[in-house]
Amino acid sequence: MAESAARIDHHLGLELSALLTRFQLQRPAPAHRLASPGLKPAAVLLPIVPRAMGLQLLLTRRSRHLRHHAGQISFPGGRQDPHDRDLIETALRETDEELGIPARQIQVLGTLNPLNTVSHFEVLPVLGLLNPDYPLTLSPDEVEQAFEVPLQHLLNPTHHIALTFPRQQHLHTVYGIPWQQHFIWGATASMIRQLAQHIAP
Repeated sequence: MAESAARIDHHLGLELSALLTRFQLQRPAPAHRLASPGLKPAAVLLPIVPRAMGLQLLLTRRSRHLRHHAGQISFPGGRQDPHDRDLIETALRETDEELGIPARQIQVLGTLNPLNTVSHFEVLPVLGLLNPDYPLTLSPDEVEQAFEVPLQHLLNPTHHIALTFPRQQHLHTVYGIPWQQHFIWGATASMIRQLAQHIAP
């Protein structure tokens, strides 16, 4: 049993080491940017959880009564508050408020390029390593569900589905990533794709 656990820890350590090495050695991948003035600063946390079966990414489903993006799959995060020291603090504060996970449970690894959204936010994706024993207390006003998805599945480009539709007399393409009964799309899928491009060998 101990030998089996040691093999799991070794494999997980190699997987995490490879991720960190590729993330830190590459330049940030290009993010989709809209030509829109007056964008509001915001940040989200991409929480990576080391598990025996491999690295996982923690995602949330937004509450269905929210005004914007109700019921969609997202990362914990939100708009920058005036008292936030920087956008990394914004991502950590929002994660605590939405999921009850304090900053001490998260090791910040770095950031990707900001993503401009159709809802007029400039969102900074913050990559963080989450303690696998993290507490979880959902804020019912904001979050309906939290769940983990294998990072390997999310980063595999064969699982990324392009969806093209007309908007304002132009064709607009977004990506979706199916996982079990969930469909991850929009800005969340764009950030996952940016991470995949960033750490691609």
